[in-house]
Amino acid sequence: MVSRRLTKLRQDGVILAKEAVIDWQKLGYGVEVSLRITLDKSQARVFEEFLDAARAIPQVIELQTFVGRVDVRLSVIAKDMADYQRIYRQRILNLPHVSDVEALMHISRIKSDEVLPV
Repeated sequence: MVSRRLTKLRQDGVILAKEAVIDWQKLGYGVEVSLRITLDKSQARVFEEFLDAARAIPQVIELQTFVGRVDVRLSVIAKDMADYQRIYRQRILNLPHVSDVEALMHISRIKSDEVLPV
């Protein structure tokens, strides 16, 4: 019974994937930073060009878009602060159409799940 329901949920696109939850620190990534980015939206294709370039950075593990003052949020992982500074200077600051960047240093993860409260 449960197996048929899970199959139907997958077929209907409700269940999108099975995922592994990765502890980045155990893989040597001791720094996680959330970057809130405002884009210069004075040209066409700004979002597409920015997102394509951001996707190409291996240390960007999450991308979210928003409506409001902040356009995009990136989650960036790094081995240490020197590694983060290198990624920030060489990769993040060279992303197209960036108008403003606000960095928020990740201190701890209190809750992180996508389980439905059923």
